[in-house]
Amino acid sequence: MSKVNKESFRYSPHSSRLRKYDYRQNGAYFITICTYARICFFGELNGENICLNKYGNIANKCWQEIPQHFHEVLAAPFIIMPNHVHGIIIVSKRMLSTNPAVETRHAVSSTSNHIYEAFQKPVSHSIPTIVRSFKSAVTRHLNALNENLPVSVWQRNYYEHIIRNDEELNRAIEYIKFNPIKWGMDKENPKNVK
Repeated sequence: MSKVNKESFRYSPHSSRLRKYDYRQNGAYFITICTYARICFFGELNGENICLNKYGNIANKCWQEIPQHFHEVLAAPFIIMPNHVHGIIIVSKRMLSTNPAVETRHAVSSTSNHIYEAFQKPVSHSIPTIVRSFKSAVTRHLNALNENLPVSVWQRNYYEHIIRNDEELNRAIEYIKFNPIKWGMDKENPKNVK
């Protein structure tokens, strides 16, 4: 497996998204979403196996349900780590209708006439809208537990990479698959923060 530059996954207050790129297009997108301050909300690693806690199980279930809420998204590899999520979102075709089968709180009207994300102007069925809906669903379910979480669940932004070919797709799949094995050396691991 080729070495992935982990520095590119570090949080930045600036968006990594390309300006004037239609994030509703067919394609594959590698996504990394980190928890607030990289707090290990979702579980721990036992050797090379991730042991999700109830919060991690909620995040896992919400990610699996993305294709139910966004019918143009295919199920693809993902992993819930103790303090971040890596996943591939594959947009297979545009099935935009004015009456979506499932509404989400952050989904916007599919009759919207703009295709580029802007502040307070989400684009229906775009990658940013899908990620926002996932983060919102996890937060909503965790808040429903009434366990007074001490802080926000998620960092403000997320990392995405447009996968351009099969080689990049295979690297992303391998990165997801082997992420638990590398947790001990991972810069996302709080034990490695200096």
